[in-house]
Amino acid sequence: MATSTRRREILHRLLAEGYVEGKDLAAGLGVDASTIRRDLDALARAGKVQRTHGGARPLPGNATDIPYTTKQAQRLTEKAAIALSAASRVRDGDTVILDSGSTTYEVAAALRDRNGLTVITNDLRIAKFVASLSDVRLLVTGGELLGSVFTLIGERAVDFLSDYTAQWTFLGADAIDPIAGITNTNTLEVPIKRAMIAAGEEVVVVTDSTKFGQRALARVASIDETDLIITDTGLNDISSYGNRVLRVPPTHHTVVPAPTGTHIGDNHEGQSQ
Repeated sequence: MATSTRRREILHRLLAEGYVEGKDLAAGLGVDASTIRRDLDALARAGKVQRTHGGARPLPGNATDIPYTTKQAQRLTEKAAIALSAASRVRDGDTVILDSGSTTYEVAAALRDRNGLTVITNDLRIAKFVASLSDVRLLVTGGELLGSVFTLIGERAVDFLSDYTAQWTFLGADAIDPIAGITNTNTLEVPIKRAMIAAGEEVVVVTDSTKFGQRALARVASIDETDLIITDTGLNDISSYGNRVLRVPPTHHTVVPAPTGTHIGDNHEGQSQ
């Protein structure tokens, strides 16, 4: 395996797992430990990883396009509390747009007792969960699958949303900054997020406190284009965000985790930005 290919594979594993051990990489990639050490050192010098004793982790503060398999296990208690607060605003019979993400999945779970809802989403895992509910009309955008996060993107997805309006758009965020606004790691998702904002009468961002004070690659919207940002109490200073931020404490309500399998047709329920 070429050096560049091996290092790309190391980054891929780091993205999926959140931490990599040098000895595991050596065994999995069929090279000796000294080769892996050189790879990790080179990646660290390039600013792509943070070296640890025996391995590497993502750089602190870096917003990355994390796959569902990693997102679904992170800060579930906080996400459930955020979702309950978001869902409490929705009335029976409303139309709700749910962006792709682990926190918006928890919003879908928190809406499971509402009656007569119409749910529009580009997230296949949210769609699978909502399809199991009674008395909910489900609309799924078309488009091309962005596989690692089970998201539908592209012109067809954007065109689909242009034909609808909704009382609520619940939007996820990779990063939020007072000046940069809401930003995303993947530029391909920006057009459909913009379409969701345009279609919703009330735009509510749902995201945990770790996303604040960060900037990702692509700008989605300014803070002023949202009506409310719901997060957890881990965010200490909200003064830079005006009066749009609501902090909610953790709850003891049931968390609905994302399914761990990659097959949308698997016969098990749940999900996890």
